[in-house]
Formats: sequence, structure tokens, C-alpha cells
Amino acid sequence: MSSQVVIAGGGVIGSSIAYFLRESDPTICVTVIERDPTYAKSSSALSAASIRQQFSTPLSVQMSLYGIEFLRHIGELLEVDSHRPSIDLHEGGYLFLATPGGQATLRENHALQTRLGANIALLGPDALKEKFPWLNVQDIAAGTYGVSGEGWFDGYGLVQALRKKAQALGARYVAAEVTGIEREGRRLTHVRTGDGERHACDMLVNATGAWARRIATMMGIDIPVYARRRSIFNVSSPARLTDSPLLIDPTGVYFRPEGRTYITGTSPNPQNDPDDLPLDEVDHELFDDVIWPTLAHRVPQFEALRVENCWSGYYEYNVFDHNAIIGHHPDIENCIFANGFSGHGLQQGPATGRGVSELIISGRYTTLDLSSLNWDRVLNNRPIVEKNVV
Repeated sequence: MSSQVVIAGGGVIGSSIAYFLRESDPTICVTVIERDPTYAKSSSALSAASIRQQFSTPLSVQMSLYGIEFLRHIGELLEVDSHRPSIDLHEGGYLFLATPGGQATLRENHALQTRLGANIALLGPDALKEKFPWLNVQDIAAGTYGVSGEGWFDGYGLVQALRKKAQALGARYVAAEVTGIEREGRRLTHVRTGDGERHACDMLVNATGAWARRIATMMGIDIPVYARRRSIFNVSSPARLTDSPLLIDPTGVYFRPEGRTYITGTSPNPQNDPDDLPLDEVDHELFDDVIWPTLAHRVPQFEALRVENCWSGYYEYNVFDHNAIIGHHPDIENCIFANGFSGHGLQQGPATGRGVSELIISGRYTTLDLSSLNWDRVLNNRPIVEKNVV
């Protein structure tokens, strides 16, 4: 067990780890170093903030099953001084649509999800049209719909609730940027910050999200995680879609309701997805050329749309296999990586926080085994194949 744990990064992953560490063992000294205490550029605050169990790998399903239970009980779990936080969790469901070519994969994924306990319904075109009369299903063979356990919430609120609870439990937050890491052989000894401080560490956790690669480089480690910009558009429409879920079109374009408006986006073409694009810019061409035409096809009422607001945030994108890298690197004894969630960090944050705290305190996972996400698969070129990458 380590007595001095330094966590680089205070977003949902870092703050979840800090919370679970202090909740499990109050004798551990936890210091969280966060470069941006306003979270203005944090992926946790800038994402579409949603949770689903509709994955194609068992562990991803299980992590999100735990995640939804955590979010449902966030009031009592993260209560501080009689204040119970609320993240406005709305279990509106995900709706994945498949064309005839994708129907077999959809059915295979559905069988896995339901076997693990996820409440997902498999619907044919007629059933889809009956439940969602505003939906164009002419080219759709099937859809899977999260009846419960899937939806969206206030991502910024989740980060703040985790941070405040971790602080109430005794975790110390330092507003500074990591500028250097001191290493002796296979151990890290100190973390240096831009304010001139040196923080001794028995254990360092890299939870720096889109900036994970920069921190890893300071240790002499090459991690395949890059900052990939994703633009999100808030649109208004005269359309009134009853019981609208978070819909994933076969093209990858998604939308979900946000009060009286809608949030929408998609990933750019892989050939046009460079690293570290500025967050103060938005890909308007992607909206005009891809998103809007797709929305108008899938929901004819969306022919009339107006962009009310838009912004960009980073995916901490694991280019190796789009799944998180969680665990020790064999070259360093006292560092745990929790990086590369590729857009799934908010929903997998609770399971990651619990798992990493177990790894630090007990040296092993004692609840959900996250070991398949460790460095071995990366170093030995054994990618995890996730078919539901969004």
C-alpha cells in the first residue's frame, strides 16, 4: 500500500480515483494536481455526457452497469455537509440503428448485453416506427434501445461532486501544471509543478486525459493516446419528437434532446482527424456536409434546424484500439495509467476510480477485474475489438 499518492489530473477519472482512495483508506495521503481548476477545457465538462451499456465487449458493459448504479445513487454517495449533489440524470435510452449489413453485429451485441444484465430491447422496423413515429426506418433493418440504465446527465456536475467529496474526505487539490517527473531506475520519486513545488510520490497516477501523452513522455513512456477534437452542436427545430432517446445513426451521427433543443455531433473522417486541433474552433463544415443531411434523412422534421450554440472538446483517443489503458507499465513500478477512454471516460469513471483504488490499496482488483485493459495488450499488439465505437 502506498502512503503518498499523487494523481495528475483532476477530471472525472482523477477525482473518482481520489474519492475511492480516501473513502476506502483515510490514511492514504492523496494529492490531485489539476492544471485547470475551472475545467474550461476539460473533456469531462465539454462532452455530451452520456452513459450506455450498448458495447460489444463484456468489460465495457460491466463498467457501465456499475456506472449507472453509481450515478443513480450519487446523492447519498457524494453527500457533503448535508448537501446532496444532483447531476440531472435522464435515463432516456440509447437507440442504435442498423442497416441490413449491420444487423448481425447488432443482434450479436444485444445478446451479450442482455446476458450481462443490461435492459436493452431489440426492435424491428415496425416496432421502431410504432415507438418512434417521427423516425425514418426505410433503410433500417433493426435497432436496439436502452429501456433503462442509459441516458445523459450533467458531466460538469459529476466532476464537481466527485471533487468536493474527495476534498471533504481529505484529498488535497493543487492548482498547477505538471512540468517534470523525477525518476530513479524503475521508480518515480517526485512530481514537479509550474509553481516550483516538488511533490514526493510513493505512487503516481496519470489521469490527465487528453494530455496523457505529454505526462507519459516525462516518464520515458510512449502511450498511444492523442487529443482528438470533437465538435458538438446545440440545435433548435420546430420538430417535437416524443420520447426521443440518444439516437446513433448507422453513419455515426448522433443526437439527443437537451430541453427544448437537441445536441448533435459525429466523428470526422479518420483521414481528416489530426491531433491537438485548437478547441476555440468548431468544424462547421462537418455539420453542413455530414450531420445536417444525415439528421434530415433520419428525422424528416429535422430539415428545419438552426444552430444555437456550438463548442469543441477533446477525446483522449487511444489510437491503438479505442479502449482505456488502465494499470502499471512494466518499466515503472509505482505508476498507474488511466488514459485513452476515447469518449467513454464519464461513464467508465466510477468503475475506473474503484478499480484503480483497489490496485493501489490491495495490489489487485477485488470487485470488477479490469486487468484486460492493462499495458500487456498494447505492448504485445493484441487490440481489444470494440464494435460499438461512437
